Amino acid sequence: MLLTATSLLLSITLIVLGLIHFNWVLGGKWGFEVALPTNEAGKRVLNPKKFDSMIVGLGLSAFGAFYLFQAVFTAIKMPDWLTTYVGWIIPSIFLLRAVGDFVYVGFFKTIKSTPFAKMDTKLFSPLCLFMALAGFTIQIFNQ
Repeated sequence: MLLTATSLLLSITLIVLGLIHFNWVLGGKWGFEVALPTNEAGKRVLNPKKFDSMIVGLGLSAFGAFYLFQAVFTAIKMPDWLTTYVGWIIPSIFLLRAVGDFVYVGFFKTIKSTPFAKMDTKLFSPLCLFMALAGFTIQIFNQ
């Protein structure tokens, strides 16, 4: 029951994040500026195109679907190799994101005073760490 709830929460979180990225593809601006790392002078370090946001949105939505199938659509059996490998890959991606690049992103970033860095410390990195720990927990207890 707890694993199902965790899978469902993870699924919803990932799908909502995917929808935010699709909003940016369609020209939405909500959260876009603060979601991009900048240097101390305020210049963006990343300049994603709409296509980049679409790829990230598709990836996040696919990750969400993976956990949705584990939580809700249990009658549809995914191949064991898929649940094993993808089940470890997804949380590993978010753990790496939480650790970061040691400069602009993650818990160990050195640039901490920009608007992005502050949001990263308060929300983005903790959310990534939560998703990593939830994914690892699901994977460990589903084996």
